[in-house]
This record gives sequence, C-alpha cells and structure tokens, in this order.
Amino acid sequence: MADIEAIERATIAAVSPEASEELDGWLLPFDGGTVKRAKSAVPLHRSAVDSGTLDRIEDRYDSRQVAPALRLADADCFESLRAELERRHYMGDNPTCVQIGTARQMRQVAAAGTGAGASALADVDRAPDDAWAALFLGEGFDPVDGAHRVRALARAKGSLYASVRENGRTVAAGAMAFGHGWASVHGMRTDKAHRGRGLAGRVLAGLAQAALTKGFERVFLQVDAQNHPALSLYRRAGFQTHWQYRYWQRQQWPR
Repeated sequence: MADIEAIERATIAAVSPEASEELDGWLLPFDGGTVKRAKSAVPLHRSAVDSGTLDRIEDRYDSRQVAPALRLADADCFESLRAELERRHYMGDNPTCVQIGTARQMRQVAAAGTGAGASALADVDRAPDDAWAALFLGEGFDPVDGAHRVRALARAKGSLYASVRENGRTVAAGAMAFGHGWASVHGMRTDKAHRGRGLAGRVLAGLAQAALTKGFERVFLQVDAQNHPALSLYRRAGFQTHWQYRYWQRQQWPR
C-alpha cells in the first residue's frame, strides 16, 4: 500500500499534536490532550519491527515524561511486535477502521440521502465558530474530550469546518483536512436530540463539495469499528475499510 505513509502523515497533521518527531520510519506525536491519534507512535510502513526500535520509541516518550503508546495496524508483519508489546504489559484496544472513498461519490450519496439536493449541504467555513465548538461539549459527549478535540482540530493548518445550523445553533458538524494528496474527514458530531434526520450526510456532502472545489478527489476517514451507525453512513457514502488498527498502551500497575 503505497499510500500508507501519506495517510499517516495526513492523519497526524490533521490532529495537530503539540510536538512530533520521526524515528526509524515512525512518526512520534506528543500531546497532553485526550486525542489518542495525537499522542500515539505510528509506523509509516508495513514491515517487521525489532525490539530495539520499540526500546527507542519508549525512550523518546519516557524522556518527555509521558506514557508510551502506539497506533498499530492489525497486519501480519507486526505479529512479533504485538507479542513483544504484550510481554511488556501493553494492551491493545479501540479497534478503528481506516476507510477510503472518493469526494465525488461521497458528495452524491450523502446529498441524495438527505432528500433535499444541493441546498441541503452543510455550511463550510475556514475557521470554527463558537457554535461549532459548543456542539462537542453538549449532551451525550465528554466535555473534557470534546474541548481537546476542538483545540486539536482548530489549530490544524488549512482545515475547513462544516456546520448544519438551525435556530442559531449548530446541530451537526465535522472537519476536513488537506495534505499529502488526500482530503480527510474528522470530528463528525450530531446533536443527540437531532440524530436520525440525515444531518451527518449533509455534513459529508458539504465537505465533499469543498474537497472537489479544492481539487481533491481521494478522501479517507477513521471510524470506531463498533460505531455501527457511522459505519452504515460511510458505506452509503462509498467508503470501504482498507485496514484496521488498535491503540497499544502500557498498563500502569498499582503499587
């Protein structure tokens, strides 16, 4: 998969960690927030990794006094690395799908699902406003995690922000980043009281139109493997899973 490196670099840029390094073919982001993508080391390749590389990754995180974490694809080439992680008391969790689609199909399918045509597209802005940010802090969302996600997405360079607005409130939102040949969807949210109305489709359609306007056809996103409503939406919008990853974090044993 020649696009693995581009997608991983684009992912880190979109969540804009406080700092990052490169080491032995890995990206090492560092961040004090709750967004796991912004603080988990990720390989830019699909080849075996020796324990020495893991030692060096741990040393870099330990030097910053943060717990080491990895974002690792469920690929056969990493089997020995996963075994070594388990030996070192890491645990893999949060299986997540990396899905790829096209802006054109995303635009057509998502807009058709709203039943209202082009007028139903979400508004897309160059910067997030207060109402966009407030949605992440509302009922049904963890406000601390929401605040960290807003901060990470808002500081990414060149991103766009989609909003479906009703009666002065933003009831659905998302973001799109651009880089390394890809557009990418992030931060999809719908107000708890307004779910089931096709609003997320309007967000996708608005973002897809923005991607096409900027000349980006290829789009990727990442979605929790257990989030079945989102998976259903993205399938209708033409996305397919290309790989799955998990977060590996070192367990803290009580003393």
